[in-house]
Amino acid sequence: GTALALSGLAISIATQAQTVTPQAVDKVDIQRYAGQWHEIAHLPMYFQRKCVANTKAQYTVNPDKTMTVLNSCSTKDGGKISSEGVAYSQNEGNSKLKVSFLPKGLRWMPFTKGHYWVLRIDPEYKVALVGGPSDKYLWILSRDAQIDDATYQSYLNTAKQYGYDVEKLIRTPQQP
Repeated sequence: GTALALSGLAISIATQAQTVTPQAVDKVDIQRYAGQWHEIAHLPMYFQRKCVANTKAQYTVNPDKTMTVLNSCSTKDGGKISSEGVAYSQNEGNSKLKVSFLPKGLRWMPFTKGHYWVLRIDPEYKVALVGGPSDKYLWILSRDAQIDDATYQSYLNTAKQYGYDVEKLIRTPQQP
């Protein structure tokens, strides 16, 4: 009976480990975070439906400590769409931002919510996992257009622990 009870306990712990609420990292150095990021993967989202490749985000720190956000991507017909927004820090460590975009163009966030949480970032600021308080929005971003498989899997595991459905992630083609 004891072995069975223990295995039951192990299963319930394993199940709980799958569904930790997304947590932002304590601190992000916005000066280091600034610059260009390539989207490696994202959960399907209405606002990104026209993007087929080369999705990028460019962040610039403003004198008032807000950040200008410029998202761009390639469309099916070979065109390019972009949208500019502003990110405002929501916490001391600058790891929770609120992003507001102009009404038109490419918006990475639902217009009303706009939560942008840095859930994980490597010490070199080369790869980031970005989401929000819900498990509906998720992006894996990288300074390089491609990341190696081990790194990708590692970030997938983090996303999985936060309860994201990583099976639904769409890899973003990045052409030179």
